[in-house]
Amino acid sequence: MATLAAAALATPLLLASASPSAAHQDPADRAAKEASKLARKLVERSSAQDAFKHLQKFQQIADTTGGHRAAGSLGHDASAAYVYQQLKKLGYDVSYQRFEFIYTETLAQKLSVVSPAPRDVAIQAMTYTKSTPVGGVKADLAAVPVDATTGCEATDYASGIFTGKIALIKRGGCTFAAKQAAAADAGAIGAIVYNNTEGALSGTLGDAAAGKIPTGGITLAEGEKLAADLANGPVNISFEIRQLQETRSTNNVIAETRHGNAANTVMLGAHLDSVTAGPGINDNGSGSAGLLEVAEELAKAEKRPANKVRFAWWSAEEVGLLGSEHYVANLSGLGKKEIKLYLNFDMIASPNYGQFVYDGDDSDGVGAPAGPTGSAQLEWDINEFLGKRGTPHEGTDFTGRSDYGPFIEVGIPSGGTFTGAEGIKTAAQAAKFGGTAGVAYDVNYHAKGDDLSNINMTAFKVNIGVIANAVGTYAQDLSSLRKPVDSVPTDGDTGSGGGLHGGHDHEVTE
Repeated sequence: MATLAAAALATPLLLASASPSAAHQDPADRAAKEASKLARKLVERSSAQDAFKHLQKFQQIADTTGGHRAAGSLGHDASAAYVYQQLKKLGYDVSYQRFEFIYTETLAQKLSVVSPAPRDVAIQAMTYTKSTPVGGVKADLAAVPVDATTGCEATDYASGIFTGKIALIKRGGCTFAAKQAAAADAGAIGAIVYNNTEGALSGTLGDAAAGKIPTGGITLAEGEKLAADLANGPVNISFEIRQLQETRSTNNVIAETRHGNAANTVMLGAHLDSVTAGPGINDNGSGSAGLLEVAEELAKAEKRPANKVRFAWWSAEEVGLLGSEHYVANLSGLGKKEIKLYLNFDMIASPNYGQFVYDGDDSDGVGAPAGPTGSAQLEWDINEFLGKRGTPHEGTDFTGRSDYGPFIEVGIPSGGTFTGAEGIKTAAQAAKFGGTAGVAYDVNYHAKGDDLSNINMTAFKVNIGVIANAVGTYAQDLSSLRKPVDSVPTDGDTGSGGGLHGGHDHEVTE
């Protein structure tokens, strides 16, 4: 008995002298280990093939609802219901956030040179444009002199020169709305804005009240050709821009884990709506499907994350970030403080992709300044993940054209990835990422051809890995957001041509 008692007394002493139990580990070390473990698991289990099944569903929805999934349409409503139902089955707290907006659908966008040499010119109607009569108008062109702020001031329009004519204006210096308004004040009956970089020009006037005259966008090459023709004499054109505009309602879909510290909410988002021109499978079925796949794997792998994880599928992004703006505008002061980071995934499988990471610290020195404190760390963490996997990448500017914009405006650290829109891939990028130089990252951007065949599965897999790693890491540990990081330029650019990328997809400002 004495021997047994002595052995019993010795047992706690032996345990105490062993390695520290989990209860005595440093909490920061424990959080880091849990984060690493969950991140690895999610990266291993999150599958581009499984996410592609969601894209097939989005395509099926578009095919049966008029060919698109635009906000305010049956296609978007069905897409939102599908996402909602999937998340509900997985055990998330899911809600719709309803709001009203002005639905737009382009009915006609035609431009033809009548004289001196007849030809057709591709043009894209600006969102919230005024409309011409059915059949359009015929009028002479008048070019606005090119400078750093072409067409932005009343003094750009010589008295009487633009009355009854269509103003040809180069992009740059101010909003599209300001350009067409100034042209209207000068007597112009329409405006054609041509790009100042390669690629098509897709834009918005910001809101329905801003539209003054029918306005469309054309490429730099076509704009310069028209300007050259004008230098040699009058140019007469046939111009038709017509757009349906009406008030409709639509829903964001918001889902969050039932457990986790709400004071440390981790948020990720992707817009679910397409443009009316096509099904929007890359833009942005890809980001939406990627988030849904990772959300499914998180639900299976971790029922009680340390931090609350919130996913959002935004609506009406394509007409000016309206869903994310509505969400952020309706957050309480506490709600804003609770969101410790926002990661955005918009177009993550472009067919001629570049692997772009949002430049949180402005180390590339392109366009917008650095994001809110913590954005540099988000960029660093994504770069580190890609670097360890040997995946080439470079920076892309916070142009304000996707749903990170409203979060940045209220000081929430932001980041994410993007694989390019209408911008043209350079030779250096083709050498780095593969693909074809001199061709747009997505030749079907905002077009009917943005269907299931428009997905690059290599890019899709890489970026689903980025999402999975971020969710696994930040669900358990936010300490990396507080660590100093080195600012490393990547020779990045906008990733889409002159700061263009989709509501996002339509640019409001120059």
